[in-house]
Amino acid sequence: MKRAFDVVAASLALIFFAPLFLGIMIAIKATSRGPVFFRQYRHGYRNSLFKIYKFRTMRTADGDPAGIKQTVRDDPRITAIGRVLRRTSLDEIPQLINVVKGDMSLVGPRPHVPGMLAADIRYEKLVPYYFQRHIARPGITGLAQVSGCRGSTVEPDLAIKRIDYDLDYIEKWSFQMDVELLLRTVRREFLSGSGS
Repeated sequence: MKRAFDVVAASLALIFFAPLFLGIMIAIKATSRGPVFFRQYRHGYRNSLFKIYKFRTMRTADGDPAGIKQTVRDDPRITAIGRVLRRTSLDEIPQLINVVKGDMSLVGPRPHVPGMLAADIRYEKLVPYYFQRHIARPGITGLAQVSGCRGSTVEPDLAIKRIDYDLDYIEKWSFQMDVELLLRTVRREFLSGSGS
């Protein structure tokens, strides 16, 4: 049921967002050099790797393809259009393609780059049960994100809390929970512009 909902909802969302999708592509190409999309390997279901799609928000020469160097507040690498896309979370729209392909779900633990750091050490060293989060498909949004655990993982307590939220979601999953998290995401990220 979850997979069927993901495919139908993501496909409809891609159709709905098509004009905006095109507009963002034009704006990115018109304001900075480089590709429209940012592609990066992330951990997926059962620790497999997949290429995630996002709209590019950084200057190509300043980007970090490995994803180890995290974005910071007022990051000078981010373009003017990129700031708007990040604040409104519109840079995430291409991940709907990942959902249709089966790499991701609409809701689940956010996919991390291999070797991601938390509190300046590898995440799995800080949180020994870290890889348990990969028994579910990663999501565009998740319980951790709508609960305020988004962005930097420099603070160890917040980094651990994020994984705890992920595992709590997996343990308590229901279709109703996914719908509620999607609605909370729309309100928090798109309507209030609290993305980063």
